[in-house]
Amino acid sequence: MAKIRLTKEFTFESAHALDGYDGLCREIHGHSYRLFVTIKGEPVCDEGNPKLGMVMDFGDLKRIVNREIVERLDHSFVLRNSEQNVELQSVLGAKFQKVVVVDYQPTCENMLADFASRLQRALPEHVELYSLRLHETATSYAEWYSDDN
Repeated sequence: MAKIRLTKEFTFESAHALDGYDGLCREIHGHSYRLFVTIKGEPVCDEGNPKLGMVMDFGDLKRIVNREIVERLDHSFVLRNSEQNVELQSVLGAKFQKVVVVDYQPTCENMLADFASRLQRALPEHVELYSLRLHETATSYAEWYSDDN
């Protein structure tokens, strides 16, 4: 059977600050992120299966990505868990519900590695996470490919 790739696009709004960075991105700022999730697999060939001809139902992929990534990050402030940010975490956490603290610098590149790990654990066994593309702006994005990892 043929291997087929499916891609679904997601969007979310999120802010971050790059702890210790030497440029403008050290300041709190936000992005309108666009995430492209591509999976790979063989279409179902079992005549009795309601998913006949599908690698994966787009609705199922949407539920997984929303649960693992979008709902967690949409309208959030992402902050690195560091000694310098302890007080900031406390102050923001007392006022806002969606302060997401991560164990890495919240760059587009590191976010993709995190997303890949989360999705690989959550996707059904019969499909493979093939690639991710995360646009931070209309003209800037990072990509993750399973072949490279």
